[in-house]
Amino acid sequence: MLDLVARLEEKLRSIDEQMVDPDFLSDQKKMIALNRERRRLESILEAGRRYREVRLGLDEAREIISAGGDPELVELAREEAATHEAQIEEVENDFKIKLLPRDPNDDKPAVVEIRAGTGGEEAGLFAADLYRMYTRAADSHNWKLEVLSTSPSGQGGFKEIIFSLNGNQAYGTMKFESGVHRVQRVPNTETQGRIHTSAVTVAVLPEVADIDINVKENDLKIDVYRSSGPGGQSVNTTDSAVRITHLPTGLVVTCQDEKSQHKNRAKAMKVLRARLYDKMMAEQQAKISAERRSMVSSGDRSAKIRTYNFPQSRVTDHRISLTLYKLEDILSGNIDLMVQPLIQHDQVRRLKLETEHREPHENH
Repeated sequence: MLDLVARLEEKLRSIDEQMVDPDFLSDQKKMIALNRERRRLESILEAGRRYREVRLGLDEAREIISAGGDPELVELAREEAATHEAQIEEVENDFKIKLLPRDPNDDKPAVVEIRAGTGGEEAGLFAADLYRMYTRAADSHNWKLEVLSTSPSGQGGFKEIIFSLNGNQAYGTMKFESGVHRVQRVPNTETQGRIHTSAVTVAVLPEVADIDINVKENDLKIDVYRSSGPGGQSVNTTDSAVRITHLPTGLVVTCQDEKSQHKNRAKAMKVLRARLYDKMMAEQQAKISAERRSMVSSGDRSAKIRTYNFPQSRVTDHRISLTLYKLEDILSGNIDLMVQPLIQHDQVRRLKLETEHREPHENH
């Protein structure tokens, strides 16, 4: 593993040289890709250098102990060795986790779909609460948020809202939000103080470009119609709303938020491509053995993943049995309180699977 650290350092030096090459400086796409790769390598090397420091320190201390000589020096070496022995497993595992293959979608923008489920009006209001939570999370992560489609309900809620998030690790962070979010609270309309339980479904899809998934024009049925607001009120006098049906799969996407038919079509296509890619990936995932699937990594949207209990100010993530009494903080956009433990849990799980997968081959 020490050789691997040296090879990674050489790779980082090579990237740094490329980044000052005039040919690369004039190619913005290559520069973005190189910057992304450099950030990834630096993160791995930070763990690798820490592992090397502890590993070499331990080896040096053991050499002094085995050589004997000055008792005071040997005693200091024993203390040093004990310190490094306590650290070596943790730093080695951290390095191994950083070396795990990354989800190629993690750096992509995310398309987030929030839909009110059981609970009527209260579910619609909680859908709006989740949207506000993700808006604030986007601000704190410096992600650009663009609303793609909305379907408002009464009292300021949403039957459905779809938006994209563009920025560093947007999909890699948000993918852990996929699933059923349950809320337990006393609605404003409840006169007897009873706690109601409602549910909202969140789907997080990687945003994909034309090159990621080929959508043929002949496979699309495109209808245009006049946009309408709540209660059937006309909000547009032209046929600007767009409904796109993907004939091979039957997937239907509508968009009427923009006054321009062209903009509505572009937004609808963005959602359609994301859903088609998600469907394709789900079909591939279904072929993977049950051993290599988990609720955390698959983003199973039929599963209840989290409960927000307002009377107790409690948020529980059921996938890893994590409970925090910080509901207000989380709803204010600090989703990392929940997401980071999920990421760490997923990394440890994948490292365990990787080790188990490697061991039978090493024993042959």
